Amino acid sequence: MVNYAYAKINLALDIVGQREDGYHLVRMIMQTLDLHDDVYVERLAPNGSDQTIRIQTDSELVSDDTHNLGWKAAKLMVDEFGLTDDINIRIVKRIPVAAGLAGGSSDAAAVMRGINAEFELGLFDEKLQELGVRLGADVPYCIKGGTMLSEGIGEVLTEVRPALKDIYCLLAKPKEGASTREVYQRYDSMDHHEHPDVDAMINAIQGQDIKGIIKNLGNVLEDVTIPMLPVVGDIKEKMLESGAEGTLMSGSGPTVFGIFSSKETMQNAAAVINRNFADTEVISTVLFSKS
Repeated sequence: MVNYAYAKINLALDIVGQREDGYHLVRMIMQTLDLHDDVYVERLAPNGSDQTIRIQTDSELVSDDTHNLGWKAAKLMVDEFGLTDDINIRIVKRIPVAAGLAGGSSDAAAVMRGINAEFELGLFDEKLQELGVRLGADVPYCIKGGTMLSEGIGEVLTEVRPALKDIYCLLAKPKEGASTREVYQRYDSMDHHEHPDVDAMINAIQGQDIKGIIKNLGNVLEDVTIPMLPVVGDIKEKMLESGAEGTLMSGSGPTVFGIFSSKETMQNAAAVINRNFADTEVISTVLFSKS
């Protein structure tokens, strides 16, 4: 059985503090996209004395070993529940890598869901989320997906209803990237950040007010990443010139997304981005809700 690992964007991302252990406290609105990886999890009779986890992806940018977050997710489940059968994982990548779209976290979440089903563990999402935070702050959200307020280090989730869906969204991920760790370190050394109004974004979503959603798009990390990677700002500007209602960088970057009122306008903008920005992955998708 295939498990879909959906990409996410941040409609709003604010940093509200920092824990003593260095983790940043956030308030952000997470949103699932229809773009997804395909994750296959297979339970096999053990072939030898030791339980074995094998993982394979179709991307040269992702390791097929213990460094893969999907492998770590499987190992977590094996250790937590004493699983003895072998596990074979295959991932077909569509989500750009190191893009601020939670591709690795979503793959890990899909592996956990797959093992839950294959081994008939009967775990509810809440238990998978509790385990998933050990792998990364985005994993609990990726277990559930949809439109969520994410707080704490990302693990405290509150559903925002009605969920957003069927809104056209264009992604552009430049080849240049920035380390998430470096982005947050630079953020900590800066002052006078302009913070997004997360509560206003929630109100706009609840009222299905597209203009209000566009108005309140905001990501406090843009002030860090755009000076590091000016191409992020250039892509935002070109998307707006090409008909986007609003644009924003997702996560710590470098992916830029644009919200469009029509599929035709989005497709025309995609062509413009492709012409003007070499080595940039451009993907047309929509906001998605499982409900």
